[in-house]
Amino acid sequence: MTTTKKLAFGYNPPTGERGFETIRPARFVADLHRVLDVAVTGFESIWLADHLQFGTKYRLECWTQLAWIAARYPDIQLGTIVLANSFRQPALMAKMAASLQVLSEGRFVLGYGAGWHEEEYAAYGYDYPSPGIRLAMLEEGIQVIRALWTEAPATFQGTFYRLADAYCEPRPDPLPPLMIGGSGEKRTLRLVARYADWWNATARPLAELEHKLGVLRTHCEAEGRDFDRLRKTIMVRVYIDRVHANAIRQAGDQLQSDNPPVAGDPVAVREQLLALNALGFDLCQLVFTHFPETDDMQLFIDEVLPAFR
Repeated sequence: MTTTKKLAFGYNPPTGERGFETIRPARFVADLHRVLDVAVTGFESIWLADHLQFGTKYRLECWTQLAWIAARYPDIQLGTIVLANSFRQPALMAKMAASLQVLSEGRFVLGYGAGWHEEEYAAYGYDYPSPGIRLAMLEEGIQVIRALWTEAPATFQGTFYRLADAYCEPRPDPLPPLMIGGSGEKRTLRLVARYADWWNATARPLAELEHKLGVLRTHCEAEGRDFDRLRKTIMVRVYIDRVHANAIRQAGDQLQSDNPPVAGDPVAVREQLLALNALGFDLCQLVFTHFPETDDMQLFIDEVLPAFR
């Protein structure tokens, strides 16, 4: 039986247009700074998605934005949710992550995935192989990163990547936790069980999440991993209002979707988060839809967070 751990919260701000926030390109940096000033008063971590082109054209590059946040907010944990292995050669990614870990004094979590948005691959000239090949590349990429973080020099010969007496100095200390994102039951969750320190899931109906956790437990048993030591995280969109019906109206048809949000007044939101915690999730990376307004975030900080402290 999974031991329930205290539930922590992070904030997932936009890097550009996501279809439900108000993105004002000429004012985006100022908007972002103002919203993050509120977020860091309540949340323990900041998480950035990695897309080059998604929705409209305006978008900041994830890693550059993360470095900007790291410098301006020196007391908060930093993470990616999640980097696409395809966009940066893994040996370079190992150096980038090691450098940020050193410069941030150990605050970085490397969220990593195989990549999935075919449109941006085509737009930027990246090959978009089959899911099986992308997952095989992800596995090799993880091996390259781990080798560079732990060996000096590192040598690796794989199908897609290779190292020859390569150094990653300074090596990160401590090693950034590796968080793998994705829920594919045959390959992705097996990679989580084999390599990850943390797992990142997307919101699903509770019964589906319970099933995914059961599959992950089976893979952990096959890999000789302690399922309970693997941290389970989940990205959740939040619709919160003092008036319950208003939040439900804002969420609309999403409540019946494959990726349902948490929605309601503060009491209802708290109960839905407790249900995720009871399944075994102990970190929620939250998306608030009113950006650049912060009334919903502030309401969450004031009336939901205290119940989890």
